[in-house]
Amino acid sequence: MPNAVSHPITARWPAAYPEKLQLYSFPTPNGVKASIALEEMGLDYEPHLVTLSDSDVKSPEFLSLNPNNKIPAIIDPNGPGGQQIELFESGAILIYLAEKTGKFLSQDPKTRYQTIQWLMFQMGGVGPMFGQLGFFYRYAGAKMEDPTARDRYIAEAKRLLAVVENRLEGREWIMDDYSIADIALAPWLNALDFYGAKEVTGYNDLKNVPAYVERFYARPAVQRAKNIPPRPE
Repeated sequence: MPNAVSHPITARWPAAYPEKLQLYSFPTPNGVKASIALEEMGLDYEPHLVTLSDSDVKSPEFLSLNPNNKIPAIIDPNGPGGQQIELFESGAILIYLAEKTGKFLSQDPKTRYQTIQWLMFQMGGVGPMFGQLGFFYRYAGAKMEDPTARDRYIAEAKRLLAVVENRLEGREWIMDDYSIADIALAPWLNALDFYGAKEVTGYNDLKNVPAYVERFYARPAVQRAKNIPPRPE
């Protein structure tokens, strides 16, 4: 019989279906990694909208699940060995869900580690660097007169895009088959549109990357998941 979720976070975000995996998220590039994986893998889950406001992510209830106050986070009441597991960090969540379902992470050791390698490329490179680009190009940092930071992150975004462009030469996906590496990477590539930074980074001059992102977002599961939990009106 399925377990029921038990955690302090439910005081603020009650579980209507406590036997299901619980997702606490917001549809940012990091947030949708989890919802896309859950939709692609066909897992039954209950999403909870955690806004990016301090009142949510720095609330005692959310901090009890993720002391780093970032989305996404999950609770699976039926985790390894039938025991509840709580996880934060989108990369860790992707690996866990892939192992739970046996989907989108090869069992072949070489392919498995190479997939994780590209997942870490997103986690350590594309995500942080594109996030800084967004801050210095679109948000508060754009007001700075000194262009040093802005130019740095534009240049780094160009470099990272070139790595992905080269990797995708002759490929549909980052690995031979669709994987959690794609689920991690494509939403961040797509974020350049949100930041209004496609032109400045040379995105539109590339061949493989735009086609890859379009291919990714054409997947039915991605279409369903890209606004889960729904943004407030």
